[in-house]
Amino acid sequence: MTAEQDDTMLGRARVSDTPELTAYYQELAEREAGALWTVANEIEPWYPQPKSVPVLWRYADLRPLVHKALDLVKADDAGRRVVMLVNPGRKDISAAAGLLYTGLQIMGPGESMTAHRHQAAALRFVVEGTGAWTIVDGQKLKVGPRDFAITPNGTWHEHGNESAEQPCIWQDGLDIPLVNAMDAGFYEVHPDLYQVPGTVINSSVLRYSANLLPYGVEKWTHPYSPLLAYPWEQTYQALLDLSRAAEGSPYDGVIMEYTNPVTGGSVMPTMGAHMQLLRPGQATLAHRHTGSVIYTAAKGRGVSVIAGQRFEWTQGDIFCVPSWAWHEHENLDRSEDACLFSFNDFPVMRSLGFHREEAYTDNGGHQPTS
Repeated sequence: MTAEQDDTMLGRARVSDTPELTAYYQELAEREAGALWTVANEIEPWYPQPKSVPVLWRYADLRPLVHKALDLVKADDAGRRVVMLVNPGRKDISAAAGLLYTGLQIMGPGESMTAHRHQAAALRFVVEGTGAWTIVDGQKLKVGPRDFAITPNGTWHEHGNESAEQPCIWQDGLDIPLVNAMDAGFYEVHPDLYQVPGTVINSSVLRYSANLLPYGVEKWTHPYSPLLAYPWEQTYQALLDLSRAAEGSPYDGVIMEYTNPVTGGSVMPTMGAHMQLLRPGQATLAHRHTGSVIYTAAKGRGVSVIAGQRFEWTQGDIFCVPSWAWHEHENLDRSEDACLFSFNDFPVMRSLGFHREEAYTDNGGHQPTS
């Protein structure tokens, strides 16, 4: 705490206990009340004090445990067979960081899950397997490794794996902790258990993925993106093209946001997503911002320094950056690029006017590590 952030200074709560005050507090407690000044400095900190801590979940360690669930739990009994990733500081709400949830879902060969919908918004990032599909409000999407897809809140959705030989694993990302913090959770099972999909596969990709908007068709009025799947090949090519045209961000490398093609905004009102490319050997500068981020190593290998801790990652690994934590990234490969997929709660931060960001200015922009 700096001199400008001294809790004993005028303007902060600095009441000392006395026997009379202790008795007074007890009187208030008996009436389900309390004195603000006893908690003011805790509930109004000088800067964000997240309960979440930086964590890296290694895919090589989790993968056999995810596969193990195939034989232990039936899909119909679990609803969704998911190994969730829980932050040590957020076990109380099953969050990976802040108010964001993530987990690894596995679907066996030929398996399918029943349809449901809920208040929480969800997104998917495919880790491995070529048979994964999802149906969102009647639209069937086929997705493969490193593809990104969304199932916005309130939409009917179900999942499956059409491969006859191998399981599929994808990463789920949801705003369940946020929804529950707002006491706004709802969940419904489809009355017919399964949807009847349309005849055209990936119809939203055919309509919206060419950076051109359909003209003369019904206007899109939903608050989420009409494009429900974002193929890896197009995403990676866009990053390569941008890397030739621009230097990129000093803090994130060559970074692009998955967007709603109608508005240019985030894919959903509560969660955004990015893919970023780190050139061979590139090391970014450190910065911090309000809002939590869950990263997945989509390609290559590297290291991220988060709040002074080094976390080395390789493809498939997942790690988190809590709100207001200093962070920077480095591609450890000197000949190949590396890519990081990430999702975040930035749309909420911006909508509520909570967004704030600053650069690390000491030590040439790089954090000291322990």
